[in-house]
Amino acid sequence: MTKYRGGSPRRRDVTESTAAPEPGRPCTSNDGGTVQRRCADKKTGYILKQDASDSCGGDAAIRTKRKTSTNRNTPQGTMHIPAANQSHVDSPTWPRPQGHSTWPAPVSRDRTPATYCPVGGLEKVSAPAGSGAPPRLVFTDCPASSTPPTFPTGPGLEGPQSWGNLPSTDLPPQLGLPAEPSLPNGMSDSCEPSPFPSCHAVTRPPPGGSSTEQAGRAQSPRAQSRYGLDPRLIPSAVKVIEDDRGEWAGQVFVSDTSGQLPPLSSTECTVEDRGNASPRFIRCTSYSFPCDGGAAQSCHLPLGAVVTPLARLGPGERPLPVVMRGAETGCVLSCGGCGSSMCPFMTWQDSGQRFHCPFCGHITEVPWQNYQPTDRGGRRVDSELHPELCRGSYEILEKHTQRECPGLLLAVDVSGQAVRGGQLALVCHQLRALLASLSRDYTSLGKSALRVGVVTYDRSLHLYNLSPALSRPHMLVVTETEDLELPVWEGLLVSLEDGRDAIDCVLEQIPRLFVDAEDTPVSQDLPLRSALKIFKAAGCPGKVLVFHTAPPSDGKVNCSSGPSGFFSSSKTKSPFQPPEPCGSLARECVAQGCSLHLFLFSQQAVGGTWAGHGPSLTGGRVYNYECFQGEADAERFGSDLRRCVEAETGYRAELRVSVSKGLRVSGCFGAFSPGPDPAVISLAAIDWHTALAVQFMHHSSLDEHRGVAMQMRLSYTSSQGERRTRVHSLGLRCSRHLVDTFRNSQAETLLSFYCKRAYCAVLDRPLQAVRDELVTELTEALACYRQHCSSTALTHGQLVLPQCLKALPVYVNSLRKSEVLLPGQGSSVPQRLQLRGQLVAMDPTHTAAYFYPELLPLPLCEQSVGDGAPAAAVRCSGSSLDSRGLYLAHSSLALLLWVGQHVPLSVLSHLFNASSFSQLPCGECCLPTLDNPLSLRVRAVIETLRSCTAFTLKLQVVKQGDHSEEALQHLLVEDKSPNGGASYPDFLYHVHINSLQLLA
Repeated sequence: MTKYRGGSPRRRDVTESTAAPEPGRPCTSNDGGTVQRRCADKKTGYILKQDASDSCGGDAAIRTKRKTSTNRNTPQGTMHIPAANQSHVDSPTWPRPQGHSTWPAPVSRDRTPATYCPVGGLEKVSAPAGSGAPPRLVFTDCPASSTPPTFPTGPGLEGPQSWGNLPSTDLPPQLGLPAEPSLPNGMSDSCEPSPFPSCHAVTRPPPGGSSTEQAGRAQSPRAQSRYGLDPRLIPSAVKVIEDDRGEWAGQVFVSDTSGQLPPLSSTECTVEDRGNASPRFIRCTSYSFPCDGGAAQSCHLPLGAVVTPLARLGPGERPLPVVMRGAETGCVLSCGGCGSSMCPFMTWQDSGQRFHCPFCGHITEVPWQNYQPTDRGGRRVDSELHPELCRGSYEILEKHTQRECPGLLLAVDVSGQAVRGGQLALVCHQLRALLASLSRDYTSLGKSALRVGVVTYDRSLHLYNLSPALSRPHMLVVTETEDLELPVWEGLLVSLEDGRDAIDCVLEQIPRLFVDAEDTPVSQDLPLRSALKIFKAAGCPGKVLVFHTAPPSDGKVNCSSGPSGFFSSSKTKSPFQPPEPCGSLARECVAQGCSLHLFLFSQQAVGGTWAGHGPSLTGGRVYNYECFQGEADAERFGSDLRRCVEAETGYRAELRVSVSKGLRVSGCFGAFSPGPDPAVISLAAIDWHTALAVQFMHHSSLDEHRGVAMQMRLSYTSSQGERRTRVHSLGLRCSRHLVDTFRNSQAETLLSFYCKRAYCAVLDRPLQAVRDELVTELTEALACYRQHCSSTALTHGQLVLPQCLKALPVYVNSLRKSEVLLPGQGSSVPQRLQLRGQLVAMDPTHTAAYFYPELLPLPLCEQSVGDGAPAAAVRCSGSSLDSRGLYLAHSSLALLLWVGQHVPLSVLSHLFNASSFSQLPCGECCLPTLDNPLSLRVRAVIETLRSCTAFTLKLQVVKQGDHSEEALQHLLVEDKSPNGGASYPDFLYHVHINSLQLLA
């Protein structure tokens, strides 16, 4: 039986997961030159000595063995967070600094040595009597029964207040994040040149459990904290996801209440639209906005929404209703003032004769032919008959518009490299099979005819007249390509139904026509320029699929000195910033609705400006097939090609954002060229997994009783050539209590918002500044929550996190040390450009899966395969791996199968058809098709994970102890990353100490 949940806003049970911070034993120095701090560790008994004169950080600790006493009254299995900027006496309240009458006070940058020494993973700990040790580490939300404190009015609304970020040099040496050294040759990014260690360099069973159960489990050196924190005792993103799935998986979320906190995007549930848009379309950073602008600035949580206008509906969910514009619908479809579409948040007046718009405040008269009276509740009596009155999402079909069936242009590289490498023959074969399948599908479904064209290119352009009136196709060669003009345009785009034979004939003959092709310079920008000309001549939008093999024309890959032509660029402020010619052509593509999709087969990197900026600015994608070989890559290419062509896409799209009076749209972030108005975004094309982030700002106070309403209207041309407008409306609550903003936030949505904003900021800001801003904003938000939303007295040793944001620190740390913001030694500018283009357009589900991948233990015997349920995920750390197990690491862009050294031979035989560990394949491969339960189950899990992504993921087998483990280390986001990023425990410690210093 399906359980319906809805009605009043969901309130989470307030729980406190605690871990006790225990200070070390403070001691004084007689000579004043050394500060000695003793850590009560029964197992190691170390005394840590640090030279007080060493203020540059680093590992200056000297370990000497010493026995210590224990305290039996101290809880076991505790984690220790050292306190900073406090004496050895507990301080139950936060004193206000002298001379400051308003909050927050200026940050004190006076260096204060830490009083306590961090030690983690203790069985028993001791503390001197009367030492004033801080209580246990607390991850808590305010109790439900307590009255949340009212936040005082802050400073001005427009001028953002800043506490400033404490750099590592202003902290004691042990408190700063690890230094990020600069790249050689004056590059502005950071890397760590140290070699990659094995994920299992140290083998020892962790505390707890028998040695037999833990014999194969190991502790990764990258998972160990600099400060001795036990990673098992800090908040777990896996636990947060599991708890949400336990509450909502398989149930129905009813969106009938404004401000209701939805399930996480990773939870599979059914959504029923009863007046608010589904969270599949809109997710907000918080579902309770502050009423006052000063409070909104002081909480340091962005007020925004992540919008996926064409998101796919879940299984069993009703399709969006369609309303005909221009027909006698019986209801007014838009506001007469701002043009906002009708939604359930319009309030009716004078018994339904007029309605009030919450977005502009305009009163619109209702035409007499559309009038209907209202009931006692103020709703029209025919509300349930009209989707625009009772649904949060619906579509408007523009009736009196001319059909513009989109085109599909196939641009194939016919250079010598493509011919000799076999890519040309493969591409033509796959295209023939795809078009034959599409022709059958479109005929059976009765869809409008798809218009298809074919061009080939090297240093010249080859056009093909596919008109059915000709006895056979004609080929036209254009050699003057700098100032490109089409000699003819008729027959370049034809209906797939009418020109099926001609298209198949051309694709069959192309490999033979260019069998003697030479290695000549290839104009990389030529396919897009020619496609734009063809679509303009035909008067339609469309996709251009470019299948490119040749390397850059001059052998350069740096986007600041790329090849000649349109996609070349002069030196810009940032390697991520597109050159002006690229932006100019992208704007032409947006106006025409021309979307570029790149399929790259080059053995060396293609110029970053072309592959990095072209698809991203036009709503397209990049598909990479480096070192193309074997049936596995051919199958992956065929799957990607079909997904690209069959994806439901909107062309010539325009997104308009409306929000309640008192708020305004202050910014929009995503894969598009920004315009003068942040509330209006123009896109060449948009598909089901493309998302944008919108940020709001107060310009006046909000009414706590009215709440907040927002509306996203996407006007686009569908794949059938119809002009439609998709409307999404959502209502939120607003509160004068700042604690409500934190309680109704979601870490996954904040991660997606931060990602899009940070990746847009790298266009004109240094990477270090972007990374520092992420840390500063998180630190200030936690400090604000600690001071204004905690209902109990706290000491410096207590770490307080909002219940709904327990996973936010690990998400932010993973974002700040990503390849785009913190490149490693092996990262190239073209790779980072392509990665940025993919991530900045991702929806919240795939963004969260990329920055915190799933690490799934696989079954090892037939008995565990029987129920068919996959094992629960474990934390993304090397310490979670067992040398006797198999683990599947899955993110939005990667799929790795890790094999431990001590996996039973029977498992290797049933899964890989190998008799020993040394015979296992390493790297990209396909699992053999074996007829046994283990092989069937594992391959089914892999296919399920592949089906949920926009790209067909290649499977990479990683053996324990092999050099290929570095690929896995990039997915273990809780550990120290190979590019120099801090581990999750160290980052959490750093944020905690900085938040304390902000309040000192």
